[in-house]
Amino acid sequence: MTFTIQEIAAALGAEAVGDLSYSVKAAAEPADAGPDDLALAMSPKYGEALGKGQARAAILWDGADWQGLGLAAAIFTDRPRMTMSGLTATFDRGQGFPTGIHPTAVIDPGAEIADDVSVGPFSYVAAGARIGAGSVIGPHCTIGADARLGKHAYLREMVSIGARVVVGDRYIAQPGARVGSDGFSFVTPEVSGAENVRKTLGDQGDAKAQSWVRIHSLGAVEIGDDVECGANSTIDNGTIRNTRIGNGTKIDNLVHVGHNTRVGDDCLLCGQVGISGSVEIGNNVILGGQVGVVDNIFIGDNVIAAGGTKILSNAPAGRVLMGYPAVKMETHTEIYKAQRRLPRLARDVAALQKAVFKAGAKD
Repeated sequence: MTFTIQEIAAALGAEAVGDLSYSVKAAAEPADAGPDDLALAMSPKYGEALGKGQARAAILWDGADWQGLGLAAAIFTDRPRMTMSGLTATFDRGQGFPTGIHPTAVIDPGAEIADDVSVGPFSYVAAGARIGAGSVIGPHCTIGADARLGKHAYLREMVSIGARVVVGDRYIAQPGARVGSDGFSFVTPEVSGAENVRKTLGDQGDAKAQSWVRIHSLGAVEIGDDVECGANSTIDNGTIRNTRIGNGTKIDNLVHVGHNTRVGDDCLLCGQVGISGSVEIGNNVILGGQVGVVDNIFIGDNVIAAGGTKILSNAPAGRVLMGYPAVKMETHTEIYKAQRRLPRLARDVAALQKAVFKAGAKD
C-alpha cells in the first residue's frame, strides 16, 4: 500500500505542509524510518531521533520546525494517540482472510448467512444462526444454534459464539475469545463452609464437606454495537437473565465476565480483569489490569480502578479506586506512604522501649 501525504492528512483530518504528493508505504519509529516510511515523531523527544533515520516525511507535534528537521513534508497533530488511531486504520493490512465460504466450513442448512459473508476453513455455523452482511468468520470458529451476529462482525481464528448469543454490529473478537460459556454456578445440598464464612467473615461453623451440584445456565449473552473482545477473553451466559455488554465497550485479553453481569456502554476492561457474577457496572467505567470485582455489587458510572485493585463493595459514580481492598486512590497513596515509614517507625518504637525500660531499671 502506498499513500501520499495529502491522502493521509485528509484521512486524519490534519494539516499537512511541504510536498503533499510525497508517497510513503508504511509507518515507522523515527530512528528506524527509511525514505519510504512516515516517521512518527509526535513530540519533541521523538523528534530528536529523526536524525538517526532517513525519513523524508513525518507526523510532528504542533509548531515543530519541519524544514529545520530536514523533511520534505509533514503532518501536524495536537492529539497524538487519536492520530495513531486513524493512521493505523489506514495502514492496517488485516489478516488476509479470503472471501466467500471455504469448502471445509460446515454450514447448517438452517443457518442464515448474508451473501457477502466470509467463512474460513473448518468453521461451523449451527442451525438457526444468523450472520449479518459484511461479516468475516475466521478459521476454526464456531457459531452456536440460534446465535445472531450483526453487520460487519470480524472474528479472528478459533473464536466461539455460544447458542442464542446476540451480538450487535461491528463486533471484533480476537483469537480464542469465548462468548456464551456456562456460568460458574454450583451449590451444595446443605449450607456450606463458604456460605458461613461469607456471613461471619471467618467462621465456617459446623458445615460439613459436600459435593457440588451444578446450576445450569438458562440465559445467554447480549453484546451491543462496536464491542471488541480480546484474545482468550471469556463471557459467561446468565443463569436466568442474560449477561450483557453495552455498546462501545472494549474487553482486553484474558478478561473474564461472570454470569448475569451487566456492563454498561463505553467501558474499558483491561488485561486479566476478573468480574464475578451478578455485578452491575455503569457507563464509561475503566478497570485496569488484574482488577478483581466481587459478586453482587454495583460499580457506578465513570469509576476508574487502578491496576491490581480488588473491589469488594459498591463503588459510587466517579470514584477513583486503588488497592486491596479498594479505597480512594488518594487514601491508598497515604496508606502506602505510611507503610513505607513502618520500618523506621518500628526502630523508633524499639528505641523508645529500650529507653523506657532502662529508665525503669534505674528507678
